[in-house]
Amino acid sequence: MPSLVITTNVKVPDIRAFIVEFSKLAAETLGKPEHSVSVSYNYDENLSFHGTFDPAFLMVITSLDNLNPTSNEKYSKSFFGHFEEKLGVPGERGYITFLDPGRAYLGHKATHFETLFGGSS
Repeated sequence: MPSLVITTNVKVPDIRAFIVEFSKLAAETLGKPEHSVSVSYNYDENLSFHGTFDPAFLMVITSLDNLNPTSNEKYSKSFFGHFEEKLGVPGERGYITFLDPGRAYLGHKATHFETLFGGSS
C-alpha cells in the first residue's frame, strides 16, 4: 500500500515506462517500499480543468499511516513537479486527493490491514 490513481488528458508515449518511473518516485516520496506501491494511469481526453482541455491531471493517493498536512505538502511538491516535467501540466492544472481510510477500512489478503498489522495507528 499505497495506491495512486492518475487521470490525465495527456497521452504518454510509453505508459508502462511512465508507470515504472512514477512508481519509484511514489515509493521514495511517500517513504513506502516500492513493492507495496500500486499505480494506475488513466488517459481521458475529455478531462477538463477550469473549463478547458489544456493539459491537466487528477490524482487520488490512498495510503495508511503517513498522510498529514505537513507531509502532504511535501508530497504535493514532488508530484506536481514530476507532472510538470513529464506531462507538461502546470501546477495550477491539477488536484491531488489524499485519503487515509484507516487500517480497518482497507482490505487486503481476504481481511483488512488492522488485522494484518494490529491496532489502529
